[in-house]
Amino acid sequence: MVLAPEHPLVDEITTGEYYEAINQYKEDSSKRSERDRIADAKSVSGQFTGAYALNPFTHEEMPVYIADYILMGYGTGAIMAVPAHDERDHRFAKHFNLPIREVIKGGENVQEEAFSSKDGICVNSKIIDGLKVQEAQNKIIAEIEKLNIGHGTINYRLRDAVFSRQRYWGEPIPIYYKKNIPYVLPETALPLILPEVEKYLPTEEGEPPLGRAKIWAWDTEKQQVVDNESINHITIFPLELNTMPGWAGSSWYFLRYADPHNANRFADEKKVKYWENVDLYIGGNEHATGHLLYSRFWNKFLKDYGYVDSEEPFRKLINQGMILGQSAFVYRINNTNNFISYNLIKDRNVEVTPIHIDVNLLKGTTDEVDIKKLRLWREEFKDAEFITEDGKLIAGREIEKMSKSKYNVLNPDDVCEEYGADTLRMYEMFLGPIEQSKPWNTQGLVGVHNFLKKFWKLYHSGENESFHVSEEKADKEELRVLHQLIKKVQDDVQNFSFNTSVSSFMIATNELAKLKSDKRGILEPLAVLISPFAPHIAEELWKKIGYVESIEYVSFPEFNAEYLVTDNFEYPVSFNGKVRFKIEMPASATPKEVEKVVMTHPKTSGYLDGKTAKKIIVVPKRIVNVVI
Repeated sequence: MVLAPEHPLVDEITTGEYYEAINQYKEDSSKRSERDRIADAKSVSGQFTGAYALNPFTHEEMPVYIADYILMGYGTGAIMAVPAHDERDHRFAKHFNLPIREVIKGGENVQEEAFSSKDGICVNSKIIDGLKVQEAQNKIIAEIEKLNIGHGTINYRLRDAVFSRQRYWGEPIPIYYKKNIPYVLPETALPLILPEVEKYLPTEEGEPPLGRAKIWAWDTEKQQVVDNESINHITIFPLELNTMPGWAGSSWYFLRYADPHNANRFADEKKVKYWENVDLYIGGNEHATGHLLYSRFWNKFLKDYGYVDSEEPFRKLINQGMILGQSAFVYRINNTNNFISYNLIKDRNVEVTPIHIDVNLLKGTTDEVDIKKLRLWREEFKDAEFITEDGKLIAGREIEKMSKSKYNVLNPDDVCEEYGADTLRMYEMFLGPIEQSKPWNTQGLVGVHNFLKKFWKLYHSGENESFHVSEEKADKEELRVLHQLIKKVQDDVQNFSFNTSVSSFMIATNELAKLKSDKRGILEPLAVLISPFAPHIAEELWKKIGYVESIEYVSFPEFNAEYLVTDNFEYPVSFNGKVRFKIEMPASATPKEVEKVVMTHPKTSGYLDGKTAKKIIVVPKRIVNVVI
C-alpha cells in the first residue's frame, strides 16, 4: 500500500526506526507543487513506514510506504498498488524490490513491463479468477459490502472554475448584498478601489482578506463606499469580499495600451480601431491554455458588445521554449546513511536512492560534490559516510525543469554578478531556437563570456590593450565580413533566429581579429549591430568612440550587396577526386581559362606522371577535377 506523504494516518502508523526518514521525506515532498508531483513521471521515490496492512481477502501482510506520486486531494490519498498493471506502481515496485504479481492475463512479461490494459481476464485472485475486469470490480465491491468493511461509491474530480478569488490582490467585484441577494454597483461608482487592510491574510473567522477592511460597505443613497459600522441592511449593505482572478485584468490589458490615460472607458473606440490586433505575442507554452485562451474569450465578448472590431486579439504567437536545469543527485545506499559516488554504483552492485542536491554544492563547472558544503547543507548529510572515487564524490546529472524542489534553479542575479548581464542575455539567445526547450550549461556560458572579451579587444588594439580606433579606410575583405554579418543579423532578427545571429557574431569577430581590423568604418556599425544583443558593452564602446547620444537611437546599418561580390575565387584542384593544390583565379574567368591555368601549373605535371588527362571538369566557382 502507498499513502500520500501528507495523509493523517502516516504519523500514527510509522514505527520508531523509520520516524526520522519519514519526516524528512514529508518535508521534501512539501516543497513540491501538486503539478510537479503529477508531471514527474520519471523519477521514483518513497519511504517505508515500518507498518503493514492486512489484505482483507487473502490476509497477506502488505508493507505500507509513502510516495509523492500519491496525492491527498485525489481519491482517499491512499492506494493498494497493483504493480503488474500500472506503470507508476511497476516502477515503484522495481525500485524497492517489491513482488510483482500478475492479476490480469494478457501481458508478455509483467516482471519487466506493466500490462495496463483493462480488457484481460483476472488471474491469481481467487474469488474473481476468470472474470473480466469490469465484472471483477462489481463482484469485489459486493464482497466488500457483504463483509461490511466498505461500500461502493462514485468519486467526482472537480476543477475550480469560479470567477472569484479569496485573496486581496485582484480587482474588487462591484457587488453588494441585500438580503443575501447580489446587486451590481452603478457604473458611476467605477472603478471600485481596493480598501486598505491591516494585513493581506484571511480573517480569523476564515473570511477573505477584504473581511479585514473597515471601510467596505455600499451606501445606496449617497452612492459611495462607507464605514462598515454604518451597515443597517436598509440603505447601507456589505460589499463582496472576494476579488476577481488575475486573468480578469490580464485578459484585456493590451487594449489599454492604445489609450492608457482615458478616465471614461478602457480605450477610445477610434484608437482601438487604429491599433487593432497585437502583431506578435511571445510567451511560454503555458500561455496557450491560460492567458491566451482567456484573452480570446474576453476579446470575443468585447466584439459582441461592439467595443472592439477584431475577432482575434493577436495576429501571431511564438511560444518560447523553457530553459531547463541540470539537476544534481547524490546516491544513498538503501537502508544506510552511506552515499556512493555515481560512477561506482554499477561496479559495487548496490541498490541506491537518488536524492536531489543543490547544484551550487558542485565545485565550479564540474560534477564533483563539495562534501564539506554538503554536510552543512542538510542534517541527513552531517554524519554520513561517503564512498568516493579517487577522493571525489561525483554527482549524477539529469536535465529537468528548473524547480526549487529540484534545487537546480540558477539565480540570474548571481550570473550577472559573475559574468555580466550581456553574457547572460547572449547566452540565453545562443542556447538554441527560440521555440525549443534548452538545457542550461554553465560551460557554454563561459564560452559566450570569452567571445565578448574577444569582441571588446577589437576596440582595444592599442598599446597595453588601450582603446584604439583607426581613421583608415576599410579594405574589401573587412567590408565583406561586416556586410555578410549585417545581412545575416537582419534575416535572423526577422525570423527570431537569435541563436544563429550570435554564432555569426562569433565568426565575424574571429575573422576581423585575424585581419587586425581597427577601422572606424567597421567598428562603429559593428557596435550598433550587437547593441540589441549586448546593450551594455555596445553603449560603453559607443561612448568611447566619441558619441554622446545613446547608441539605441542610431539607425541600424544598411546592407550593401556589392561588398559580398568577390573579385577572385580559389579553386581546389583534384586529380581523380583527390584535392592536391589550389589556384586563385578571377571570379569572371571562363572554364576554358581556368583549365588552361591548371594544365600549365608546375604541380600538374607531377600528378599526371607522364599520363594524359582523359577529362578535365571545371565547375565555375566550385572545383576543378582532372580525370587521369
